[in-house]
Amino acid sequence: MTIAVVFAYHNVGVRCLSVLLKHHVDVRLVLTHNNNPNETIWFDSVSEYAQKHRIETITPIDPNAATVVERIRATKPDLFFSFYYRSMLQSALLAIPSLGALNMHGSLLPKYRGRVPVNWAVIHGETKTGATLHYMVEKPDAGDIVGQRSVPIGPDDTAFDVFGKLTDAAAAVLDAALPALLRGERMGRPQDLSQGSYFGGRKPEDGRIDWRRSAADIHNLVRGVAPPYPGAFFDLQGKRIKLNRTKRSSATPMDIGSPGIIVLHGNIHAVCGDGSVLEFVDVEVAGNAVDTDRFYALFGVQ
Repeated sequence: MTIAVVFAYHNVGVRCLSVLLKHHVDVRLVLTHNNNPNETIWFDSVSEYAQKHRIETITPIDPNAATVVERIRATKPDLFFSFYYRSMLQSALLAIPSLGALNMHGSLLPKYRGRVPVNWAVIHGETKTGATLHYMVEKPDAGDIVGQRSVPIGPDDTAFDVFGKLTDAAAAVLDAALPALLRGERMGRPQDLSQGSYFGGRKPEDGRIDWRRSAADIHNLVRGVAPPYPGAFFDLQGKRIKLNRTKRSSATPMDIGSPGIIVLHGNIHAVCGDGSVLEFVDVEVAGNAVDTDRFYALFGVQ
């Protein structure tokens, strides 16, 4: 039986760990993260799933610490699997498994290497993304590709919507690749990183709307950071307004001055930097949901 150590977090971590167990992989140890109290936890718990299946689970701050490395080495793993684990594994760790270390990444590599790839893909208006299983090397998301599966991104899909599709795709990619991996076969094709892209993480402040941008750009930002992520926002008359959903409008822009001024035209609208109109579908003011009448009462726009 193949012995594995698994580094995992999030829904992808739970689903992919379940695939390993379906294939009777001997998972000797799971490393995961303690939840961040400042983060909205909307996803399943790898720790709870592993413990339900009586798998030893640890949550080290640094998986590369010498004591952790030795603990992992003692399991004598054939394979490592990393499923949405947030810490980088350094060379001392990657050298341990006899058959290699593999990571599941949430994009069609080499595009969107790095952090929060689903959010970045939606923000950039991509029409598809996917899941990629690849060998790990020290450079992030740069090893040989073992398998990929694409998923569509609809014009109004949020990052949350896409993440659900991607979780299914990740499980399917792993399920297809495992038989050969468990036979000890080394698969994969090199990446051409010159054809790809790398992105860092995002902070809540990165959701601030710049009304000088086009309606398409703003709509994509709203979709890319919509709840359960921190959200897109702007400030008006000293109040924080959060846009959870928008839609491109066929309304004709009115001669109301500079972009970003909110107008009332049956529903709440805004004229954007390219002169096109965006309609507000789901709006919060100071943390409370508001409809058009309440928005009008607060700001007197018309």
